[in-house]
Amino acid sequence: MARSARAAVRRPRSGISFEDMAARRAERLVNLVICLLSTRQFLTAERIRSAVPGYEPADGTSQADEAFKRMFERDKAELRELGVPLETGRNSAFDGEDGYRITRREYELPPIEFDAAERAAVGLAARLWQSATLGTPARNALMKLRAGGADIDAAAAPGAIAPVDASDSGLPVLIDAARHARAVRFDYQKSGSGSLEHRTVEPWGVLSWRRRWYLVGHDRDRGEARSFRLSRIVGDIEFSGKAGGFERPAGVDLLAHVTGRSPDESRTAHIRVNGSRAGQLRRLAQDQDADLLTVAFVDVGTLAQLVASAGSGAQAIDPPDLVTEVIRRLSAVAAVHE
Repeated sequence: MARSARAAVRRPRSGISFEDMAARRAERLVNLVICLLSTRQFLTAERIRSAVPGYEPADGTSQADEAFKRMFERDKAELRELGVPLETGRNSAFDGEDGYRITRREYELPPIEFDAAERAAVGLAARLWQSATLGTPARNALMKLRAGGADIDAAAAPGAIAPVDASDSGLPVLIDAARHARAVRFDYQKSGSGSLEHRTVEPWGVLSWRRRWYLVGHDRDRGEARSFRLSRIVGDIEFSGKAGGFERPAGVDLLAHVTGRSPDESRTAHIRVNGSRAGQLRRLAQDQDADLLTVAFVDVGTLAQLVASAGSGAQAIDPPDLVTEVIRRLSAVAAVHE
């Protein structure tokens, strides 16, 4: 009884599954596009009805005519929503009703041509954005460029580099803020400091240096240009003000602001481990007393990620800011699963 009830829910009254109906509709739309691309004349609805498989055939009844009209109107609306340039017109003044066609020059994309430097830049960008956050859009963009005739080889691009992690949730927000000249607010944890500092920044740009991401901009609270490592930004990044709220200085060198920073001081953490899930932490340890590791670190966010990834196989003992960051990350994961 339960099985037959589920079957009734999955299938419409006609006995055809919704998956089959969707497949038939997609096939009908493709046939409609091919039909309208294959002619220079405007085709009336009745001619389309007889030429395109999938429409309700004419049998002289009003029910069949109404069913065709509803189906054809839905198909026209869907093609226009997809961006297909569907034209309406008449071939001559003697035509009694409008017809439809798709002009090939309006439908087809122009050839996409890149020079050697541009191909290298696109291939390098594709390798750069191989991450959980931006990997799928990058692959889709490459597929579209190759379909348009662009010769892009991401793997063999001159000067290609190893993939850079772009999975930080704040990265897209900061890139968007820099693009639209919109100030941002966030809490920042400096190296060696257990307390958070609230910052309001006019972002000039985001860049990767030594496999780490940095934000460079004007710190309104300090009244000068500063750089911020993204892994030290704690919590959500909020917009402050409207787009176009400041002007980026001309000729600013973002990399110089990052490389000119004072070297970070290394700190020591103690982490208790058990089992095999903390193998990477064991390899980083400077000293190991039974299951208690002594690990030197600079970036508390990076080390907290390693500890949190080990799950029950690792427990941060000190310093306090590391313990707090591990708890924050594990709590966020638990909240998602709940």
